Amino acid sequence: MVKLAIDVMGGDHAPLEIIKGVSLALKKFSDLELVLFGDEEVIKANLEPSSRINIVHCPDKIDMGEDDPIGEIRKNRESSLVKSFQAVRDKEVDGVVTAGPTQGTVVAAHLIIRRIKGMKRVALCPRLPELGGKGRYLLDVGANTDLRSEHLLQLAQYASIYAREVIGIENPLVGLMNIGTEPGKGRELERETFELLKNDPNVNFHGNVEGKELFTSECDILLTDGFTGNMVMKTCEGVVKAVGAFLKEEINTAQKKVGYLLMKKVFKKFKKTLSPDEIGGANLFGVDGVVVKAHGSSDAYAFSNAINQARLSVLGNVIEKMKNIIGDKQDD
Repeated sequence: MVKLAIDVMGGDHAPLEIIKGVSLALKKFSDLELVLFGDEEVIKANLEPSSRINIVHCPDKIDMGEDDPIGEIRKNRESSLVKSFQAVRDKEVDGVVTAGPTQGTVVAAHLIIRRIKGMKRVALCPRLPELGGKGRYLLDVGANTDLRSEHLLQLAQYASIYAREVIGIENPLVGLMNIGTEPGKGRELERETFELLKNDPNVNFHGNVEGKELFTSECDILLTDGFTGNMVMKTCEGVVKAVGAFLKEEINTAQKKVGYLLMKKVFKKFKKTLSPDEIGGANLFGVDGVVVKAHGSSDAYAFSNAINQARLSVLGNVIEKMKNIIGDKQDD
């Protein structure tokens, strides 16, 4: 059985949508056992009893947009976010899923679960929409605004293990986001990282990838620092919203509505492909326990997919395999 902690109180639509997501996940995956951290009365009123569910009463939560996440995590020790992360630290569960604030999630991972010994940084790694016949993973998208080349190398190693063991890609291809494809392009960070990736036996390195290739590259993993990655992700989200608004406006005539009806299935598939609900959330790589940060606006379906992400990471034994690589490096 895969045992996961669930932060029931985190997210824009918590706790009801989170509870519904838990119910969906339990129906879909018979190997799940869940420990729910939240308001016990609300949970029991909205969830069928199950031998695969345990409830820890902690109705307090960490608010979205908290100005001082470090202080809040240290002060609010009885919140659902903190208690669920403590369960991971104490090895009571294999991992945790939360739709709570991103900063709070990263801080709690650092302060409570802590990084894998020898892991220098953590990274948020979402899967990009599956365009061009494949999905791609982008990291870091905001856990660190400043990274060094050796940090990026470790993150590439970790993401490669994840892609191989969880997604089933036999030899995942890693690309380095840059302003040009030729070797020697970019800042000192990219040039140093290029050399490290090229010479590391644990990484199948493709080379530099430009931003215009984000959704067409043959790479399975796209690597960059957290500042750049966050800008890229938010630009993509903005473009999707703008395209959606443009299509809605253009279709709003009788003549064009006829064309829309003929293309309805195509538009529906396009919308589903770009929907974050299909992805679930972002993995937080580098801490000593599986952590999945679901979208803050997750509905039940999206949150159930985030639970499955965590489930697959546990089944793939990703963390122990990364520990082996770090241990080998430390023995050299």
